[in-house]
Amino acid sequence: MTKKGKKGPSVTAKAEDRHWHGKRVKARAAKNASRTGTKTMGPRGARPGPGGQSRQGAAQTRPAAARRPDAPELVHGRNPVLEALREGVPGTTLYYMPDSDDRVREAVKLAADRGVPLIECGKPELDRLTDRAVHQGLALQVKPYRYAHPDDLLQGAAPLIVALDGVTDARNLGAIVRSATAFGASGILLPERRSAGVNAGAWKTSAGTLATTPVARCTNLTRQLKSYQDAGCFVAGLDAHGGTSIADLPASDAPFVLVVGSEGKGLSRLVADSCDLLAHIPMPGTAESLNAGVAAAIALYEIARQRTP
Repeated sequence: MTKKGKKGPSVTAKAEDRHWHGKRVKARAAKNASRTGTKTMGPRGARPGPGGQSRQGAAQTRPAAARRPDAPELVHGRNPVLEALREGVPGTTLYYMPDSDDRVREAVKLAADRGVPLIECGKPELDRLTDRAVHQGLALQVKPYRYAHPDDLLQGAAPLIVALDGVTDARNLGAIVRSATAFGASGILLPERRSAGVNAGAWKTSAGTLATTPVARCTNLTRQLKSYQDAGCFVAGLDAHGGTSIADLPASDAPFVLVVGSEGKGLSRLVADSCDLLAHIPMPGTAESLNAGVAAAIALYEIARQRTP
């Protein structure tokens, strides 16, 4: 799947032509065998475990409120606005009420230093802008994030893509972007529905790495994973019931897609069935769960270790 008029990605060999294609067939057989008699279905057919790792006791996260994808976001409150500016969240306008508070003065200075337009206003206007939220005299308008096309993540001889299945916590998204940047991933793939988007919370947790690591969105995650497989990628999902340890992932030096499940349910059934292999993170300790951000970081470290010459 390529954008109209766009030259295709630089992944050259089809899946069946790659040296690990036989491993894919064996991996699928092993995956199916490991799931026989052990599959535990959650609500609506979902698989348990955040990031494929948590089976019980995982915190549930409410889905993000529906917003127009091109609508600007407004961060309000002294501490949230100041933290956003410190972390380099791209603001378009800072609305402020003159105040002697140190946080207000620092926020105004940071915004001015970065060329963010400043608008001094009164409480009635800030009440209207923030829909009467507790703004404490500060509000930062954040410009909408420009998502990449899924094909853009395939650039390079051996791209490493992190696909997220139903991760609804923007802080987890930001943490995963930060880990993906640290371990050389090409980018992040999100489904358009039932997923966190790039907002101020994700920007803050990513510590600015969203500026360099692209995030793409797709309308249907299972179809996009199939498209990546057709382009020559090996797709592995994190799952607590996976029959393979992440230390034994095959084809980690080839075009590779790591699929991380939601905080509370893990991989959905359709996404799990689309993967070439399901892998688990060995946990010899007593902890029963890892959240999606931590699980992704551990798996990405192991993949990067294997891919290092």
